[in-house]
Formats: sequence, structure tokens, C-alpha cells
Amino acid sequence: MQTRNKAPLRPSTWFARAALPALLAILPALSACAEPATVVPPPAFDEAPGASGPQSIVLAGGCFWGVQGVFQHLRGVTQAVSGYAGGARETAEYETVSTGRTGHAESVRVTFDPKVVTLGRILQVYFSVAHDPTQLNRQGPDSGTQYRSAIFVADPKQREIAERYIAQLDQAHVFSRPIVTRVDPLTGFYPAEAYHQDYATLHPHQPYIAYNDLPKIENLQRIFPDSYQSAPVLVGSAQAGR
Repeated sequence: MQTRNKAPLRPSTWFARAALPALLAILPALSACAEPATVVPPPAFDEAPGASGPQSIVLAGGCFWGVQGVFQHLRGVTQAVSGYAGGARETAEYETVSTGRTGHAESVRVTFDPKVVTLGRILQVYFSVAHDPTQLNRQGPDSGTQYRSAIFVADPKQREIAERYIAQLDQAHVFSRPIVTRVDPLTGFYPAEAYHQDYATLHPHQPYIAYNDLPKIENLQRIFPDSYQSAPVLVGSAQAGR
């Protein structure tokens, strides 16, 4: 079931002049009502720091707007692209994926510098801030398999780190419910339409973003202050610089 239309929204003059100030005034209350972050320990098993060359991992955790927004503010991330993973190239299109019948999940390809941030820290942020890994085929107000929790791994090392971390968190009973995050092989990643990229940054006052996603970025800054960067790494900026 699709619970909302995520077509790009353009605030009306009335909204900008009347509703927006009211929304900004209640943002602290919205943050308190949104899904809270869960502080989780770092993985006991991680890759060795300082590996050479960029690496990437594809993460699904509900609507890609918020997941992308979080990782764009994580130091060491060089790019975070919203897209689709888990299905065929032919069905990697928003309206089709939104039917929940393509096998795709809304995902984010996180490219990072392992000299600055490890895969283990990426996953620690993913499990604690970016989404709730105990929700099956849904996330917050959105339901359907396209909003499932999943890690798409590119090699055996990524799989081992992810699976051992999930086992560690479950054994420690960090969450009140079991983790339902799937660890699947990455068979392809397909970038989403341009209007989905950098959405949380470009539309911070859209009610969905203000309620569901800005608190995630605030939690990143609060829980991981040493890893937080105030200026997000935007897809649009990277493309403009080519």
C-alpha cells in the first residue's frame, strides 16, 4: 500500500507566508514525536581502517529521502545517491517501484573514504539513526516491500561485517524487537529520478521532511558529533562540478 505521493512539492504563497512560520515554531515538538534514535554499540568486527580507494555500500531503510540526508552529513562520505535496488533495471522507476511488486527497495548508495570512516561506522549510523531496523516492510508512515530494511552487499567481506553486526545487536538485545534487516547480494543499483536527489536539503520545510527526516539528521549530530559535518555532500553539487 502506498501511503503518500512523493512527487516534488512546491509550497504555495500562502504556505510560505502563513504555515511555514507555524511549522518552524513547532519543529522541537515534531522532533520529540518522530521516531527516536537508538544508541547502538560499534561493531565488534569491522574492516581495518585506512583501506585505500573509495568503497560503497547500498542501504535501504524506508523512504530514501531521509536515508540520503543522513549520510550526506556523515564525515567521510563522498557521495550518497538515492535509487533502487533488488529488482530489474526495467522496473527501476518511481511510480513502478511504488506498486511494491518490482522487488526493488528505495535505497541509497553510500560511497565513502575508508581512511576517514569505516563500513562498521556506516552501519552503526544506519542502525541507530537512519531508520528503525525492527520494522518489517515499512518505515514510519510508509508501508510496502519497497520500504524494507535491507543491506545490499557487494562482496563476502561486506556480508560478513553486516551479518556479524546484526547478530551482535540481537544478542545484546539493543532493540526491544528482533532486527528484520535483510542482507542481500547487490545485483544492481539504479539511481532515482533527479527530483528525488538531495530532497531533504532542497525541501527542508516540506512537512514530511520536517517531521520524519530532519530529526534523523539532528540525531546524527547529537549522537555522532565527531562524525557529523554540517555541509551535506550533495549529488547536485557533484554533478555541477563535472
